[in-house]
Amino acid sequence: MTENVGSAPQYEAFADEFAEVAENGLFNAHYDRPACLSLLGEVSGKRVLDAACGPGLYAEELVARGARVTGCDLSARMVELAANRVPSAEFRVHDLAEPLDWLSDSSVDLVLFALAVEYLDDRLAALRELRRVLRPGGALVMSRLHPTGDWLRHGGNYFEPRIVEETWTRGWRVRFWLAPLEVTCEELFRAGFVIERLLEPRPAETGASVDADNYERLRREPSGFLAIRARPDYT
Repeated sequence: MTENVGSAPQYEAFADEFAEVAENGLFNAHYDRPACLSLLGEVSGKRVLDAACGPGLYAEELVARGARVTGCDLSARMVELAANRVPSAEFRVHDLAEPLDWLSDSSVDLVLFALAVEYLDDRLAALRELRRVLRPGGALVMSRLHPTGDWLRHGGNYFEPRIVEETWTRGWRVRFWLAPLEVTCEELFRAGFVIERLLEPRPAETGASVDADNYERLRREPSGFLAIRARPDYT
């Protein structure tokens, strides 16, 4: 196995199927999206960067709440799906391993970075770019796989960042960085952020009828995701 995840758009191969599942599936619609949206808070009239936007499901809700959304994703098919879903938003294909040279300094009020940080080899550089484009008083909301859940599945040394491969239920093959929570916190600190809140969310009650077994598991085990709200530190 190579020592990096690389820049291949992994979700390109199953973008349409992912969009269908994520629209109303437990893990996205009733778990991660509610957590991230709650941390973003009031978005009406604000410009939001949806980094790694996927098929536009978060963007759709943000626009419905009055936000002006700009989104990007490494997968061209995901960008196409997002643009079709939310025609009033702006989307483009972009690799977050590269600078956001199409956005000027302090040009967005909020950044949403949902369930994608694990796919970056240089997370620090990407986080610094997200800080650069944030206006004073803005915030980054980021979700990631829960590191305890990762460790429970894969074992080994919890404190050793490493790349793992998984095949998810529908045959989706993914490669991503497994890293402890302290690494994420340190990377945010080094990128110039201060953490305001950290959530270990429980699924919304609406998820019980969607996937009862996983709903109960997520209510009692740290096996899913966590979400963080951080602000640029100007001290």
